[in-house]
Amino acid sequence: QVQLVESGGGLVQAGGSLRLSCAASGRTSSRYAMAWFRQAPGKEREFVAGISWSGARKYVGDPVKGRFSISRDNARNTVYLQMNSLKPEDTAVYYCGADRDDSVNLSSGGWDYWGQGTQVTVSS
Repeated sequence: QVQLVESGGGLVQAGGSLRLSCAASGRTSSRYAMAWFRQAPGKEREFVAGISWSGARKYVGDPVKGRFSISRDNARNTVYLQMNSLKPEDTAVYYCGADRDDSVNLSSGGWDYWGQGTQVTVSS
């Protein structure tokens, strides 16, 4: 079992930056792929970015490509989402997910563990 705790969300003006963190605890000896998803009110959970355990495989969703990047520090059991040039349409609750098969699945249904989410609000 793995517990995920997101942090770093908040209110920012359009064009600004935020860095989200997701700290894993519990059975962290396994090699988990990690990802960020987001969900805005009335919308489905959307893939933002994902990374394999080694960091060799990284994926970024089209809506955020060129603005967001994902990284991880396995020594700290933490994955990060650097968000630059934020837009009002990036406003959502951002969730961290973990997959015990080290598979980066673009569908939210393919992940084994989820955090509670952190709110990101971008004002225009």
